[in-house]
Amino acid sequence: MGQALEGVRILDFTHVQSGPTCTQLLAWFGADVIKVEKPGVGDITRTQLRDIPNVDSLYFTMLNHNKRSITLDTKNKAGKAVLEELVRSCDVLVENFAPGVLDRMGFSWARIQELNPRMIVASIKGFGPGPYQDCKVYENVAQCAGGAASTTGFDDGPPLVTGAQIGDSGTGLHLALGIVTALYQRTHSGRGQRVDAAMQDGVLNLCRVKLRDQQRIERGPLKEYPQYPNGKFGDAVPRAGNASGGGQPGWILKCKGWENDPNAYIYFITQAPVWGAICKVIGKEEWITDPDYATPEARLPRLRSIFDTIEKWTETKDKFEAMDILNKFDIPCGPILSMREIANEPSLRVTGTVVEVDHPERGPYLSVGNPIKLSDSPTVVERSPLLGEHTQEVLRDVLGFDQSRIDEIAGSGALGAPVAMAAE
Repeated sequence: MGQALEGVRILDFTHVQSGPTCTQLLAWFGADVIKVEKPGVGDITRTQLRDIPNVDSLYFTMLNHNKRSITLDTKNKAGKAVLEELVRSCDVLVENFAPGVLDRMGFSWARIQELNPRMIVASIKGFGPGPYQDCKVYENVAQCAGGAASTTGFDDGPPLVTGAQIGDSGTGLHLALGIVTALYQRTHSGRGQRVDAAMQDGVLNLCRVKLRDQQRIERGPLKEYPQYPNGKFGDAVPRAGNASGGGQPGWILKCKGWENDPNAYIYFITQAPVWGAICKVIGKEEWITDPDYATPEARLPRLRSIFDTIEKWTETKDKFEAMDILNKFDIPCGPILSMREIANEPSLRVTGTVVEVDHPERGPYLSVGNPIKLSDSPTVVERSPLLGEHTQEVLRDVLGFDQSRIDEIAGSGALGAPVAMAAE
């Protein structure tokens, strides 16, 4: 069977992280993603955070698998004509330019509809319509504006951003869902449409439990938060440290070796149905019947001392030993895994969650694979393209140009300097 999105052609005007996350996911599902890049420059991440001189950075390679790259000067008359042909030939145009850039290029929504009424135009912006819609937004700005930072960290410290790229990659995932949904609707309507995803909106969607708690706090203290019962609650959701957002009390506890290993910790949840098992494991069986500990309500004001007691047990085990013991009793827990441990985890290689990719200039490198597994559409992660590697191939095979026309376009400067094809 073919891949899920085989036959769908994406015109990719994205750069940096949010847009490329979206189009890479679509490419993993089989879409033909044609990445349009500025001649001689390309996506800015090709040169950002380089670890090997004059070679595409890991930043770029890990966000642009399974795509084709063409170079095109859209300010050049011939280049603009090529772009018009691409719009006619593609199903989806994806962009994360600053607001108004696509219009200034001469490709407003109205113009695109003239060229291809079935075209879906998908855009990522920092903010939706409102006072900040023209502001430039990056990952951490989105986390702050979307509510994540104000609710992350400890109560006695400043707001914190998370290491997970919930603003960029998170919004890219949202946009991919919007595109697939629009493609499905097009099978009935026959029409294209605009798909918009704002980074602020994407972050807030991932912070929905905090919006839940904002409404709860108006009716009394949030009892599952570590501030209860001694701390004071203001009029906004506070930072909750390592407390769980789902109502099941949890905390990060030290394990054996924590003095020398910054990741020798485990996340431990005192789930009510397994409270008796927890008490037996840590040697506090008397807590099972003690009225101060026997019920979730009774435990809430004592959570700090409870976790301190549990930590005395976890400190005698390394995080994997603790996990093995706790899992036998269905006690929810999870080790704090470093990126080194994740990179070396064999099971993640087997599932394709972590993959090794070979690059003609970089050599082999590790990347994340497709996090979504379809039984009838397996993902094969292919390396990212060199700048302009597929320019002539796309002009010939997608647009049907003969060599004389390709030479004419190249002679106009619309394609930039010739790019050698990489050896496979």
